[in-house]
Amino acid sequence: MPKGKPDPASIPDDGLTTRQRRMLPVTAVHTGPGKGKSTAAFGMALRAWNQGMNIGVFQFVKSAKWKVGEEAVFRRLGELHEQTGEGGAVEWHKMGEGWSWARKPGAEEDHARDAAEGWAEIRRRIETETHDFYVLDEFTYPIKWGWIDVDDVVATLADRPGRQHIVMTGRDADPKLIEVADLVTEMTKIRHPMDQGRKGQKGIEW
Repeated sequence: MPKGKPDPASIPDDGLTTRQRRMLPVTAVHTGPGKGKSTAAFGMALRAWNQGMNIGVFQFVKSAKWKVGEEAVFRRLGELHEQTGEGGAVEWHKMGEGWSWARKPGAEEDHARDAAEGWAEIRRRIETETHDFYVLDEFTYPIKWGWIDVDDVVATLADRPGRQHIVMTGRDADPKLIEVADLVTEMTKIRHPMDQGRKGQKGIEW
């Protein structure tokens, strides 16, 4: 894909014009063991906000107590939109209780129920075209653990109305998610400060 131009041999014979193809919604998956999956997704959301899109962020794993820098920034951007009309509206929802860090004994049924309810709410929003751009952060984990039906997710993504962009993050993405996606990026770790015994730092990890 030199200079951002598609390979002519890869263009499908679907009868669409270049403009029509450019207007299609994008399904993206950021997966792999490396750092940067969520960071990249929030970067895409920032671009979308700048274009006036309505942003919906749904964090599926990080605890309600866990603070990420992007959340504070996007909440401020949502306030800016409300005050001035600049950019787009923003909603940020935390759907989990720290599932990826500590799966508490005896609490899995509660977590599974919460995850399923969270996905049901997102599905309703997709069906009613509530947002223009969705970030489903750490979404691969509740799918991997069987808390969310991957076939339901795939069907919802494939049949969604309008031009709603959706980016999902997390390790070990289900092959069915990868199959339905238009854009798949695998983050591969080459080197990490933790390999040298260094803990997370402000401005880098949060």
